Amino acid sequence: MNTKLSKESFSDKLFTILNTVFMSALFLVVLYPIVYIISASFSDSQAVVSGEVWLWPVRPSLEGYKAVFEYGQVWVGFRNSILYTVTGTLINIIMTVLAAYPLSRKDFYGKNIFMLLFMFTTMFTGGLIPAYLLVRDLGMLDTIWSIIVPGALSVWNVIIARTYFQMSIPHELLEAAQLDGCNDFQFVWKVVIRLSGPILAVITLYYAAANWNQYFNAMLYLKTQDHYPLQLVLKDILVKNDVDVGMLSGDPQDAAKREAMKTLLKYSLIVISSAPLLVFYPFVQRYLVKGVMVGSLKG
Repeated sequence: MNTKLSKESFSDKLFTILNTVFMSALFLVVLYPIVYIISASFSDSQAVVSGEVWLWPVRPSLEGYKAVFEYGQVWVGFRNSILYTVTGTLINIIMTVLAAYPLSRKDFYGKNIFMLLFMFTTMFTGGLIPAYLLVRDLGMLDTIWSIIVPGALSVWNVIIARTYFQMSIPHELLEAAQLDGCNDFQFVWKVVIRLSGPILAVITLYYAAANWNQYFNAMLYLKTQDHYPLQLVLKDILVKNDVDVGMLSGDPQDAAKREAMKTLLKYSLIVISSAPLLVFYPFVQRYLVKGVMVGSLKG
């Protein structure tokens, strides 16, 4: 073997060093805001407002989280976000499986036409105003359905689920099940679902994250604050600085402290709103790489 080929050239070493330095710098750029937000959420409100917090919590305190749990609109937002996420994700999974499985069948006549129609929707849409008018005419404005129905199906998730079914569910298995008297719906429920744990875990994570984080549809279609998801409550607090100071604890006469609490509330709420997905992710992480790789090998 040529020893020159077994050793890294100078240019390869230089590239590795530069790439390591660049990726490390990028990592720090992404990491610092996260560390700052967490540190600020555990710091004293006056320390946050005065700019004393840089890296570690200053005069550690839980008053920010106490304010979050005492702020009524946050609980309303949490309740609505959980409702929208659970209901929406369940509908998303059902719709995706019902669309992807037929498209994975070799004997499904016209599947290429249906796939073309699905792909068409990823390139062309009716636009924002027609979508709003459609939701209004269907009587879904200011209801849970205005949040769930417009995003009930993701074409990308249909594609990766279809590909997984094609590669992981042999047609011979269907034929054997049909010989035993199993119809298509029974086959999907008793065989396909049970053999598709990795891809279902992946698309569940995708859908749950999208449903939990969405605020744009809520901003368009919801008018009543009691229907607002947590992300819309968070947007009002962060962007519009819309906080009812009367719902915060503290001396009503101490305006400076209450304004500081409003600032601290923002950081604590960011941490709390991100926590559910961070807790959920480890349970599906072991399926994530396998599901994505298998689902994307064949288009």
